[in-house]
Amino acid sequence: MAMRAAASAAPRGLRRLFCTNTAKPSSSFPFIPPPSTGAQPARPVAEPNTNLFISGLSKRTTTEKLREEFSKFGEVVQARVVTDRVSGYSKGFGFVKYATLEDAAKGIEGMDGKFLDGWVIFAEYARPRPPPGQPVNDMPPHYGRQ
Repeated sequence: MAMRAAASAAPRGLRRLFCTNTAKPSSSFPFIPPPSTGAQPARPVAEPNTNLFISGLSKRTTTEKLREEFSKFGEVVQARVVTDRVSGYSKGFGFVKYATLEDAAKGIEGMDGKFLDGWVIFAEYARPRPPPGQPVNDMPPHYGRQ
């Protein structure tokens, strides 16, 4: 009740801060959403290959568990959970390599957005590494040095 009294006694500019009425949109609201750019994804989609990038892994997920789960959808040639050198725990992502493109597509379809060790994981085609010396994330090669 004290808040309502403070809001009604406050100047018009401050009243907007206390207002919870969202039924009528304010024409003076300063936020203007950015224009839609269509169906263009934030990152370009990698072309299909047999190597999959798996993200969202639990710290407890092991390489053996990753191989076991993805082998339900085809012949897994290699599976690897990337781990921290010091602690040995998973960094939250890994890679699975299938024998064929068809198996890789089935692996993505079967495991993308599914639970593994209590976490929702995401599977997508892996992107190739950029060549050495090429800046990452459009950063200049000698950031911080002149």
